[in-house]
Order: sequence, then C-alpha cells, then structure tokens
Amino acid sequence: MRDKKRYTFEDLIKVMEELRKKCPWDREQTHESLKKYLIEEAYEVLDAIDSKDDEKLKEELGDLLLQVVFHSQIAKERGAFDINDVIDTLVRKLIERHPHVFGNEKPEEVLKNWEKKKMEKRKSIFEGVPKHLPALMRSQKLQDRASQVGFDFENINQVFEKIEEEIQELKESLEKNDRENIKHEIGDILTAVVELARFVGVDAEEALQEANERFIRRFSYIEKKAKEMGKRLEDMSLEEMDRLWLEAKSLEEKG
Repeated sequence: MRDKKRYTFEDLIKVMEELRKKCPWDREQTHESLKKYLIEEAYEVLDAIDSKDDEKLKEELGDLLLQVVFHSQIAKERGAFDINDVIDTLVRKLIERHPHVFGNEKPEEVLKNWEKKKMEKRKSIFEGVPKHLPALMRSQKLQDRASQVGFDFENINQVFEKIEEEIQELKESLEKNDRENIKHEIGDILTAVVELARFVGVDAEEALQEANERFIRRFSYIEKKAKEMGKRLEDMSLEEMDRLWLEAKSLEEKG
C-alpha cells in the first residue's frame, strides 16, 4: 500500500477500514464524537478558499472527505449504510434536481418547480434548516423560508422601523435591569438586522465575518503603533486608540 504512486478512493476506504480495526483512537470514535471535527474541517476549507491557495484547498478538501468516509464506515459497521449507499443517494438526488440536464424540463422552469416540490415534501417550512448552522446563517435561512409563504416586510422602511422598535424595547429592559429580557431583546435586534441584510440581498454571515476581519486588521494596526511608540495597550487612553483606529480605517479606504 505504501509503494503506490497514486492512491484512489478505494484505497481511502481500505485505509479507513484498517484504522477502525487497528488504531485505538479511530476505533473509539462515534458519529457524536466526530461532530466537532466535521465542523472544523468545513471551516478550514472556507479559510483555504479565501487564501486562494490551491495546495491548501486540496489538503483541506481531503480532510473534509475523510469525515464523510469516517462516518460512512461507522454506519457500515452498524449495518446502516456504507459509502456506496451515500454515493448512490447523492447521484440520484443530483439527477432529480437537474431535470433540464437529465430530462426534458426547460432550465427556466427548474428552480420554480424544484422549490415547489421541496415545499410539498416538508412537514414544516423550516424542515431541513440545520440547527447547528452559525446563528446568523440559520436566522437568514429561516427568514428566507418564511418569506416564501408571504411572511415578509413590504418595504425596507418597515425593516428599519422594526429595528428601532427592538432597540427601544432593549432600552426599556435595561432600565428595568431585566437580565433575561435583555438577552431576549438583543436576540430580537440581531434577528431584525439579519432581516435587513436579507431584504437588501446581503449574506449576514459573510457581512459579519468581513467585519470581524476589518476589526482584527484595524486593532492590529493599533497594536503595531503602540509598540512603535513604546507603549502598552493597557496604558493608552481610549482617545489615543480611537485616533489610531480612525487612522487605520482611513488607510484602508485609500487602498
């Protein structure tokens, strides 16, 4: 096995079977214990895509594929299904979802009919929205689903009014020092902001991730300047840090 010039998918399956038999760590794993690794690997793929590093992307896609093969092997040992069943289900789904390629349906009719078919199969409009999605992403998907049946704002002004309403309710909770309701109202504000993002066609999760990166870049600039001045961040005034923050922002905007 070690002397092969190029390994195949079949080799991967065989290696996984051996690991489950002979490696103590791999043998102990369950669907539940592997959940965190599946999420981590998916996010590492996203980082590789953002880095535009093909070698890194190739490696991370392999790590993600390992999780699929790992779960499939555990399921095979339980007598539930194996990797070939996973592939069979996937291929059938792809064929079903692309009748304009594998059938006679016109391309412009596909999306409309597909959404209709999915709605007919669901017991609830929220069925199929994973609970483990990042909260912003899940919120946007839930709101997308609700909008498909007419539960939506009519115009953007209504969205702004909703945000202002939720902010006012938060202020009232803060005045009463109602800790549980404060959490509740902050959640409502976040939901309303996600609704605004959805309404103007912006992905809320991506928007916040980009904002996170801007925050890191600008604060890193403050750290760098503090070192150049021989100062500790803890000893700097808020006014000094704000000035450097605006300086970093200005440099970004100038490109």
